[in-house]
Amino acid sequence: MEQYNIHKAKTHLSSLVEKAALGEAFIIAKAGKPMVQVIPFEAHKPIYKRVGFLKGQISVPADFNLMGQDEIAEIFEA
Repeated sequence: MEQYNIHKAKTHLSSLVEKAALGEAFIIAKAGKPMVQVIPFEAHKPIYKRVGFLKGQISVPADFNLMGQDEIAEIFEA
């Protein structure tokens, strides 16, 4: 990975940004000490592409709302 001092980075910023955009990361240093790493920006990709992504892959029982009602009643009425 190439390293550029701050002065050279400021002077050649446009070309360095183009390099980074093409996937070539680089480091900007001050007095030879690495300060920052410039890497290409990648837009955040959503985890789920759409609502209903599990449609057809799972099923909910018809008595879902009644499941465990006896146990729940027992807990709250005890």
